[in-house]
Amino acid sequence: MMSSLHSSQVENKPIEKIHPSNFPKESQDPEITAQALDTLVEQSAKHDDVQHNIHTPMHRLLHNRLIQNLIPGIEKIASEYHVGNFVMMRGTGEKFFESMPLYPRLGMHLLYYGGTQIKLLHNQSVEAVLKDLSIRQGKVYDSPESVKSIPSFINTYSIQTDDLLQPDISKYKTFNEFFYRKLKTDARPIQNEDDPTNICSAADCRLTVYNTVELAKQFWIKGNNFTIPSLLGVETNSEQAKWFEGGGLASFRLAPADYHRFHSPIDGTLGEIVDIPGQYYTVNPQAVNEPGFDVFTANRRSVLYMTHAQSGLPIAFVAIGAMLVGSIHWTKGSEKDTAVKRGDELGFFAYGGSTVVVLFPKQLVKFDEDLVVNSNSTIETLVKVGYSIGKADIPPA
Repeated sequence: MMSSLHSSQVENKPIEKIHPSNFPKESQDPEITAQALDTLVEQSAKHDDVQHNIHTPMHRLLHNRLIQNLIPGIEKIASEYHVGNFVMMRGTGEKFFESMPLYPRLGMHLLYYGGTQIKLLHNQSVEAVLKDLSIRQGKVYDSPESVKSIPSFINTYSIQTDDLLQPDISKYKTFNEFFYRKLKTDARPIQNEDDPTNICSAADCRLTVYNTVELAKQFWIKGNNFTIPSLLGVETNSEQAKWFEGGGLASFRLAPADYHRFHSPIDGTLGEIVDIPGQYYTVNPQAVNEPGFDVFTANRRSVLYMTHAQSGLPIAFVAIGAMLVGSIHWTKGSEKDTAVKRGDELGFFAYGGSTVVVLFPKQLVKFDEDLVVNSNSTIETLVKVGYSIGKADIPPA
């Protein structure tokens, strides 16, 4: 499993929610954390093995002497905690532990202890530092030299290459080309394809679903300012806000190792795209679950409005960038007024972990029960593009 451990492998220690109070005072200087991130991004351009830069798994950090030598004191941030998330394997009911890479942990650390009033690297704010590092990391992985990191990336995350449209990794010209790799056309079949009311997963991801935004805020998205209007970048009394008032929400979190193209969850028609500038915070669940972090509504995002074919109702497909991921690319999704089928590609993210949030009008969607149970237990479910996630509840004419 990609960057994961079975729960029994986590040394039988409980998984603690990481909070500032858990960290020693020596690790609470935001300047040290900013310098650590700067060093890791610089190291990613020099070291072919991704486990010796931003992809160092947190649970292995205490044994990574190279990182400890590069960033003295970094082990204090890791402390004795195994930082990551439990995820449910769909179909088996098996939970596994997915270790967090080092870079989102450090990004969260900056948010805990930094702030717009604190100046860090080059006299920049936390937000400016994260933006600068994200742009730099993108340039590193767009360079021809970055292809040397592809083999270790595949090995680190146990990525299957037999379903790639181009399985020969020597054919990729940059790391980013591999990161937003394409799959064979039959690699992600659509479940219940003959049922026009079926709704499918928009990405290979860790999924949470809620029948209302209020439930999502109760169980999962704890950002103080999370609302439908703030997510869409519209006024509270706008037409778009009214479309989704009391509606359902699905959150598709893409981890760094995932196939990073996203697809239509519905049969429908493409509408306009609205780009919203924003920050580059991590979208890791431990940030999403923190009341002080408004990562979904603060981050850079791009909203594609769609019309559901069977009901004629609007759908909002929100692609959200994240730390070290500034790039949201629309492919077919940019072709306004074009009809799409479930599973049709809409676009892709360039390097990093990212999230897609899909909003549905009130009572349109009835999510699959296993997904609802897991989400209400605050655990994500591992799904792939095309997996069923629910049905449109369309009353007879």
